[in-house]
Amino acid sequence: MQYYKKIDVLLVEDNPGDVRLTQEALREGKVAVNLNVARDGIEAVDFLYRRGKFEDAPRPELILLDLNLPRRNGREVLSQIKADPDLRSIPIVVMTTSSADQDVETAYSLNANCFITKPLELEDYMNMIHSIEDFWFTQATLPPH
Repeated sequence: MQYYKKIDVLLVEDNPGDVRLTQEALREGKVAVNLNVARDGIEAVDFLYRRGKFEDAPRPELILLDLNLPRRNGREVLSQIKADPDLRSIPIVVMTTSSADQDVETAYSLNANCFITKPLELEDYMNMIHSIEDFWFTQATLPPH
């Protein structure tokens, strides 16, 4: 599928290095992406409900969600999004350093659309982001909003 507009993505990530790498990888990508960043779980929820400084926030077409976040963890954010009839159709890719079976099981039981363990090597991280971009923006059909 060819996109002629920017894809709105919400990255929920508290690690500045991972934010920077994700921005870099998406800039290099084949698809124009408008990457919005929430640095913790409360910011993510405020963004999605357009509260406070996020009153003009676009509805994301994809959410990249870290599990280990300050103030409200990713599991709570995931649960809240998937419980909301207006938000639940937004695909959520969980990206975390964890590979624990319990985290994988919990994420999918909360209706995550994908679970990815973040690689440690720079090149592998960039390849992971490019793979996400390739699948979600060129292979999959995102829900209309």
